[in-house]
Amino acid sequence: MLKFGRAIAKHRIAVIVIALLLLIPAVWGMIQTRINYDMLTYLPDDLDTVKGQDILVDKFGKGAYSLILIEGMETKDVSSLKSAVEKVDHVESVIWYDSILDDSVPMEMLPEDVYEKFNADDCTMMAVFFDTSTSSDETITAINEIRSLTGEHCYVSGLSALVADLKSLCEKEEPVYVTIAVLCACAAMVILLDSWLVPFIFLASIGLAIVYNLGTNYFLGEISYITKAIAAVLQLAVTMDYSIFLWHSYSEKKTLYPGDNNEAMANAVADTVTAVAGSSLTTIAGFIALCFMSYKMGMDLGVVMAKGVLLGVIGSVTTLPALILVFDKWLEKTRHRSLIPKMQNFAGFVTKHHVAFLIIAVIILVPALYGYKNTELYYDFTHILTAKDETNLDSEDLRFLAANRKIEEKFNISTTYLALCDSQMPSKDAKAMLSEIESVDGVVDALGADSALGSAFPKEMLPDSLKNALISDDWQLILVNSAYNVSTDESNNQIEKVNEIIKTYDPDGMLIGEAPCTKDLIDVTDKDFGVVDAISIIAVFLIVAAVLKSVSLPFILVAVIEFAIFINLGIPYYTRLALPFIAPVCISTIQLGATVDYAILMTTRYRKERCAGADKTTAVTAALAYAMPSILVSALGFFAATFGVSVYSDVSLISAICDLLARGAIVSMLSVIFVLPSLFMLLDKLIMKTSGGFRNRAGGLASIREE
Repeated sequence: MLKFGRAIAKHRIAVIVIALLLLIPAVWGMIQTRINYDMLTYLPDDLDTVKGQDILVDKFGKGAYSLILIEGMETKDVSSLKSAVEKVDHVESVIWYDSILDDSVPMEMLPEDVYEKFNADDCTMMAVFFDTSTSSDETITAINEIRSLTGEHCYVSGLSALVADLKSLCEKEEPVYVTIAVLCACAAMVILLDSWLVPFIFLASIGLAIVYNLGTNYFLGEISYITKAIAAVLQLAVTMDYSIFLWHSYSEKKTLYPGDNNEAMANAVADTVTAVAGSSLTTIAGFIALCFMSYKMGMDLGVVMAKGVLLGVIGSVTTLPALILVFDKWLEKTRHRSLIPKMQNFAGFVTKHHVAFLIIAVIILVPALYGYKNTELYYDFTHILTAKDETNLDSEDLRFLAANRKIEEKFNISTTYLALCDSQMPSKDAKAMLSEIESVDGVVDALGADSALGSAFPKEMLPDSLKNALISDDWQLILVNSAYNVSTDESNNQIEKVNEIIKTYDPDGMLIGEAPCTKDLIDVTDKDFGVVDAISIIAVFLIVAAVLKSVSLPFILVAVIEFAIFINLGIPYYTRLALPFIAPVCISTIQLGATVDYAILMTTRYRKERCAGADKTTAVTAALAYAMPSILVSALGFFAATFGVSVYSDVSLISAICDLLARGAIVSMLSVIFVLPSLFMLLDKLIMKTSGGFRNRAGGLASIREE
């Protein structure tokens, strides 16, 4: 690695030029990468809800659907509006009550119960079907065009409307996320590092790696909006450590090679490659563990972030050394005394009172574990958008929330989902099935070809346009309106009962839509979380065992970080805060992979001190005093990069993940500072006997002068 370091130092200008040239394809790839805002598309392909969506597209030419509520508009104007909506590109059909009777049948013949499916007070409602999928660009464009046609007294709901608002909000917020993360991280580094200029050099190097990462996502085809929103922030927070390590190593090597900055940097690069190999592997392992989720969102986030860490490591030993050498004179001129005090006395206090800290940790563990096991999760995508100002629901970014509330208020409908059944089912059975569905708790109504005109009229009287909308050669379509919110126990029980009824009449029948998909999402992710946690723990355990050549140390280090994870994910239970379903599994793997580095850093120094012959107390005290400045800079930088985003964002999922990341960095920092040294003091003899590298230079066990 020394030859590699010398090559980087010698050709530093060429390295910078190449790095800048690579921005061109990277920026192009970043712009061309499609962003997916529909989290239900990541469900496994073998589920009935996913297969049913494919049938809906193939057999009916329908993909997405929305409900439109029109308030205070004359019937003739609503009819004109319906005609205008039908002409919007990718609108496949529109169902309103004038769709049910053609011109030969007087409107007065419409049954009252059917009329009430579409009307309440001064409001009327129509269903719109699109020929494209829920989150496709064409559907989002159609939703926005419909909104422009319908005006301020009309409300568009449905998952596609949510996606449209989410996309608009994210596109506005994402540049602010990055700006906040950069400013906060920069402020933390300016305060904690020993140069006013070096944080900006770090940010330039990390920024290049972030753009490369986002640009290479082009080869993945598309990424989720969650991945895009937090990738830059998370990559900045996680890979900052590598830059800090190189800077500290370079500063140290300059005293060994005075007047020869190139040689100092070559040695610093060699040391950095060796040092960050193990720590970066634990972080990458945490992200790779997400790829084992059957819910494919894990693969999306895991691949992008693992790639980002790898690019961050490469940047820290190529672009960063080149930039530091080019700006070395200015860096020297802007050096200042570190604001972090010497930690020897504090470290001595911790080791002296290690028993007390262990007792405190055990006391904290009990409520932390209970909170961790009982923190409430939510799966309802309507909660993804957060209205911090409840009086501002009609803003451009929150119209979906206003539509949902208005439809729930006027029609008692919280969600709408679809049933697909055999089109050859006898009308008698179809009407009986619809009647049974409507008798299920929480079902407001069920609209199909056999219910549109009521029991007194055969479905042959339906206009061809409506029959084509609801019936294909093999399947018939039924809309089920529910009073229950998505993902609640009531909604899931309702879906089970409706599904049982459908299967009784048609064994091949199936439910599709947001509510059934969300129920599947709950079942799928419940299994995924346990698998991912186990894989991440095992992977990090094996990496730590290999890096530290120990049987006992992996148990100790992983236990300390898992303790911090229990606290972090347990706190929401006591603050009565529900978390988005994807947050715990992301946080547990990221926090473990990213912050176990703190523990590895301290452990490496502890082993070095013991190998040099220091007694237990001296070795642990020296290790804590040595590691604390780096841990403080890293953890506070991580906190700074993520906390500002959590406060700012109106997307609750992103806000929650960044909040957990910020708090997790601090909790892990405190756990490593107080709990890990205390465990070293308690288990020193066991560690000595079960770990390599603890023998002194004479070949025997290091001096054991016990206090």
